[in-house]
Amino acid sequence: MLDTGSIEVRNGTRAAHLEVARRTTLGMGIGVVVQYALGMLVNLYVTVPARDQGGGFLAAIGRALANGPVALGLHAGLGLLLVLGSISLVVRSVLSRDRALIVLSAVFLLALLGAASSGASFVDSGKDSASASMAMLTGVALICSLISLYVLGSNSRQPAGHNSPATESRGR
Repeated sequence: MLDTGSIEVRNGTRAAHLEVARRTTLGMGIGVVVQYALGMLVNLYVTVPARDQGGGFLAAIGRALANGPVALGLHAGLGLLLVLGSISLVVRSVLSRDRALIVLSAVFLLALLGAASSGASFVDSGKDSASASMAMLTGVALICSLISLYVLGSNSRQPAGHNSPATESRGR
């Protein structure tokens, strides 16, 4: 079976970039929900070791991945993957030239970076305010992904026969 979508993406058609952005946004949204659930588990049931506090931002992430309890390590690792995925989403959004999607994906990335920073601050200091800001910023990222899916869905629901790039990729 030939995947014609990947050929379209390499050729740079706007519709192909929008389709990949839609799929990526869905995956990122699911990842954020999983991350949110892991964060709740860590917050309720995991005690951050005292040796992990006081080392700074990068040390906190490294210790969480290397020495932390398993749930904390999974939470930190998934957070880093989400940040990398959101960078990819911003690039794909820019390539699609969809202004709303560019803004939403940029805010999504900034919210995840803020949540990651707050999480590292929480591991470093143990302050409840850092945990609260991590949760709120994760919520902002989730809202951005939901709005992005709405915007991307409305682009692909144009009337039949309308010759727009979004309908061409759907084979209509």
